[in-house]
Amino acid sequence: MHGELVTRVESVAADTRHGASWLAKEALETLVEAVELGEDPVDTARALVRARPAIGSIAGAMGRVLVAGRTPEQLVEEAHAVIAGRERAAATIAVILAEELAGKVVMTHSASATAREALIHGQAERVVCTVSDPVGEGRWFSEELATAGLTTELVADDDAQHAATTVDLLLLGADTVFRDGSLVNKIKTHGLAKAAKKTGIPVVVACEVLKLAPDDPYEPDEERVDLTPPSLIDRYVTEEGAFAPDDIAALVDRTPFLREGYELLRG
Repeated sequence: MHGELVTRVESVAADTRHGASWLAKEALETLVEAVELGEDPVDTARALVRARPAIGSIAGAMGRVLVAGRTPEQLVEEAHAVIAGRERAAATIAVILAEELAGKVVMTHSASATAREALIHGQAERVVCTVSDPVGEGRWFSEELATAGLTTELVADDDAQHAATTVDLLLLGADTVFRDGSLVNKIKTHGLAKAAKKTGIPVVVACEVLKLAPDDPYEPDEERVDLTPPSLIDRYVTEEGAFAPDDIAALVDRTPFLREGYELLRG
């Protein structure tokens, strides 16, 4: 693999600041560069997926492009289309969630770009952000929301489970959503969802379809994420609409590029 591509793949592997949507975009741009350099796009896509196996959006994006693009020109065109579609998907999710978030006290965890779009568009009354150690991305995420005009509150991770019982809604992003509705997301998501659910606080996940995986759940092998069972989640809101966890499998099955893309990436 060309040296520039190795560097970009290593950058994706090491990144701790950005969420799954941004990493998918970075992976797509790397795939475009691979095509332009004459590298094998399938090999590059597999390397990117191996770099961050817990980030389903990378596998979803790579699979979609590889399934749709049969020539180098088609691959590049599809990659650019998926990048543009990422922004449209987040905007659509924000519109769907707007009424539910308006005027509410909403808690969020880590720094999901999809959740950010929804919170700003929905004009939540107040947003409670966890610090989200060990990286602490909740600090700058809180600042970003405040700059956008929202009232924010930053809570330490040790206090986060209690805080989750005092809000109107827990809004999460996603790294991967398995076909049974299980969620892979920033470490400590499971505990927050459990605390909120026990208190009757709705747990909602803002998630693009690219983040769905046609796999049964398994414990992620990255220390920075954990697995939350579908029983702790009320619904997923995607650009295709809102779905109960039990309905995720049907959504996956009617999205052919997910199954075909994963099969191609696995060889």
